[in-house]
Amino acid sequence: MNFAQLFLILQARKSLILKVLGTVVLLTLIVSLIMPKTYKASTSLVLNFKGTDALTGLALPAQLTPGYIPTQVDIISSQAVALKVVDALKLTQSAEARQLFESQTDGVGDFRVWMAQLLMKKLDVVPARDSNVLEITYKNADPAFAAAVANAFATAYQQVSIDLKVAPSQQANSYFSAEVKRRREAYDEAQRKMSKYQEENGIVATDNHFDVETTHLNDLSTQLAQAQTQTMEATSRRGQVQGTGAGESPDVTNNNLIQNLKASLGASESKLAQLSQRLGTRHPDYLAAKADVDNLRAELNRQISVAASAVSNNASVFIKREAELRAAVAAQKAKVLELNRKRDELSVLQRELDSAQDAYKVISQRATQVNMDVSAVQSDIGVLTVAYPPTAAWAPKIPLNIVLSLFVGTFLGVAAALVLELTNRRVRSVVDIQGLAGVPVLGEIKRANAPVRKRRFWQRKTAAAGA
Repeated sequence: MNFAQLFLILQARKSLILKVLGTVVLLTLIVSLIMPKTYKASTSLVLNFKGTDALTGLALPAQLTPGYIPTQVDIISSQAVALKVVDALKLTQSAEARQLFESQTDGVGDFRVWMAQLLMKKLDVVPARDSNVLEITYKNADPAFAAAVANAFATAYQQVSIDLKVAPSQQANSYFSAEVKRRREAYDEAQRKMSKYQEENGIVATDNHFDVETTHLNDLSTQLAQAQTQTMEATSRRGQVQGTGAGESPDVTNNNLIQNLKASLGASESKLAQLSQRLGTRHPDYLAAKADVDNLRAELNRQISVAASAVSNNASVFIKREAELRAAVAAQKAKVLELNRKRDELSVLQRELDSAQDAYKVISQRATQVNMDVSAVQSDIGVLTVAYPPTAAWAPKIPLNIVLSLFVGTFLGVAAALVLELTNRRVRSVVDIQGLAGVPVLGEIKRANAPVRKRRFWQRKTAAAGA
């Protein structure tokens, strides 16, 4: 079948096509007029996303959560929000709704859940493109009810969003409450350990006490060094006076008394030498001079012995002093080391105390913040536009239905014409005769009273095909 044959068929069956088209348009018009009117109410919400982690307190920017808007759409369309709408509008108290529930479910199931599911079927949530605005739309035969349900969904969504935000904070609040208690106990225990250690060791001001003892150790060390030098000198002098040359020792020769005795002895010996040249050894003057020399020499030897003893005693004193200072330095060093050990142990306890205090402060601050979040009842969702009862019906859309019925009626009319043509085939052109009989056409007889008309393009094409 070519286009010319199709056109001839449609031309021959145009009355059928027009009847089908008219019937479809008429039925569409009647149905559109009979159908109950449906009203559509819409409310818009803007999402001011300020997400924070309940445990860490860190902000979560909306641009880092691409699934935030789709998640909010799912929340609005959830059964939890729909149940709040049912409760807010007191739909379970409707006798008509109860009868409808009984007739459809035979009383099986939860009436409240059934009402929520019924509301969800007529709910549409559409996010705006490239913005944080959501449009909640509800359709119903009652315009006031449609607006009330749309606004109720917006309010219920705000409440659910608050619940979802507060729920993690409530869980975190329980955790932080226990953690604050544990950190407080750890801080108190560290404080008790440090106080007990200070009390047992008599530590009041560790740094000042340690500095005093260290200074005392330095002083003793300086005195010990000086004593060691003095001991070495005294020991050397004692060695000189203890030998055979005690009289040559500087400590002896520098003694004024010994020097005077030596001078007197020299004078007496000179006098004795002079008398020995003039007098005999038994002369009284000689004997007196000799006795004087002997006395001076004996006194000189005694004074030398006394001076040597003084040097030896002085060396013994320095040796004893050095030993005492050495013992004092050792004792002071042990004391300083003990203080240093105690200070290190106290420093460890102090660090533990500071760490426990810092941890307690941080956890207390987070607990306070979480507690404030739990107490907060503000929502990050704002109502941009409130739904009002619409004045014009959203459906049925009669002009649109008529336009669609024209296309559908035309399609059905053409389909009916083709089906009828296939079931009751007619000869409408030379091509049809050739196709049905399978023999060539010898000629074509026109109707006598048929007006002579100029052949159209498809008629000329059909005749050419028959020739």
